[in-house]
Amino acid sequence: MGRTDRASLLVHVDRAAVFAALTDPEALVEWLPPAGMHGRFEDFDMREGGSYRLVLTYDDASDAPGKTSADSDVSEVRIARLVPGEQIASDVDFASDDPAFQGTMRMEWNLRDADEGTDVEIVARDVPYGVRARDHAEGMTSSLTNLATYLEP
Repeated sequence: MGRTDRASLLVHVDRAAVFAALTDPEALVEWLPPAGMHGRFEDFDMREGGSYRLVLTYDDASDAPGKTSADSDVSEVRIARLVPGEQIASDVDFASDDPAFQGTMRMEWNLRDADEGTDVEIVARDVPYGVRARDHAEGMTSSLTNLATYLEP
């Protein structure tokens, strides 16, 4: 059993707009990669029971070697639950030969109404021990900040 990491942010738009950004591949590649990375999808089927393969590439991998190769992290993601406007829960496996990154991590994106918009919460359960807590917190916070920048006027 791995650890659980959490991050959240108030985004000043309604839940429908946030959910649309969480499920559209063109939107996702714009805001999901944390600072210092860019992304692309090799496959994309966003529906309950669907899956996608996401490749995140470091802009400079000299001090942050990737999980899959020297400059990239590849994730195989299966959509376990999709509740429009409320939640996306997915099972994530890193494509890595390193045992430190093995195991399935459950990622939940939860949306809740707030007075000034939408509270967006990420809960990552069973995080592989090779993913350092500080790095994961920074990455999740960066993605949430990117999401807010993408959506807010």
